[in-house]
Amino acid sequence: MLVLSRQRDQSIMIGDDIEITIVDVRGDKVRVGINAPRHVSVHRKEVYEAIRRENEEGAPADKPNGSSSKSAG
Repeated sequence: MLVLSRQRDQSIMIGDDIEITIVDVRGDKVRVGINAPRHVSVHRKEVYEAIRRENEEGAPADKPNGSSSKSAG
């Protein structure tokens, strides 16, 4: 894990198109602003994990013969 120190109003770039800015620091809480392209999903980790669990639970099971219920194309 890369660990970087930043102060309020300073940023970190990820690649060429994702910018993370420290918006505010109060006590043990940090507010972070994220600028990313629309095709990049940005979620808090607990929300991401909940979405992933829902997707896994709602995914159709494979048929007994091993073929998927999804059609090609």
